[in-house]
Amino acid sequence: MASDLVKGIQFIQWDKLSEMSQAFVKEEEGQWLHDIDPTLHALIVYLTRENNGVRVYERKQTFDREKGKEVYEMSNGLSYTKDEEGRWTIVW
Repeated sequence: MASDLVKGIQFIQWDKLSEMSQAFVKEEEGQWLHDIDPTLHALIVYLTRENNGVRVYERKQTFDREKGKEVYEMSNGLSYTKDEEGRWTIVW
């Protein structure tokens, strides 16, 4: 009888975990980096949302002469630029 109770509790916990993971997946499917508007403000809003609401800001802006593009170093430790089609991308 006690083992049936434990199995029931495990099932309930698994069911709740499944609901939470589905919600998490749905939230992440909302928008990708390359889908946002090609403005610095849109990048900051997107990165802040991806950072659980903790504000991400521009640390430094430089120009990559080799690629001929502006590069934005952000407070999340990554740098971003726009590709040939004007979409945001991470500088690796």
